[in-house]
Amino acid sequence: MPSTYAMYRKLSALPKGRAVFGQLFSRAAPYFASAHLRIVDMRPHHGEVVVPLRRSTKNHIGTVHAIAACNGLEAAMGLLAEATCPPDHRWLPKGMDVKYLAKSDSDVVCTADSDATDWAGGPEVPITVRATRADGTVTVEGTIHLWVTPKK
Repeated sequence: MPSTYAMYRKLSALPKGRAVFGQLFSRAAPYFASAHLRIVDMRPHHGEVVVPLRRSTKNHIGTVHAIAACNGLEAAMGLLAEATCPPDHRWLPKGMDVKYLAKSDSDVVCTADSDATDWAGGPEVPITVRATRADGTVTVEGTIHLWVTPKK
């Protein structure tokens, strides 16, 4: 079975390939489907998705719901982890610490970032996450903690 990252690289080179990859990605983790994520980037130490401002992601005040933003952050982290985790290891989210800083009154760009030193200190790996609205304001930021261990 090809790796998720290999599949992304292959599909993203094709017209509408990122959209196809996004549909496959949402099938693998069905709870992402309700957020209607758009995959922007996937590479080692970086993942990026957009959560659109639409009815299924809105809260009672008409902004992107905090949990929809967190789903986007988790999806971005998953892309990063799939592209970064050594093939003989597996990763599991262990926890998420986030702060809600501003209203998300536009689509939000959810990013996840790490560096080699984060992964060298395993098995606990901190991933920095951030959701940003169209005007550049950070609306959610925090850390997703991964547990990275050798496959048995």
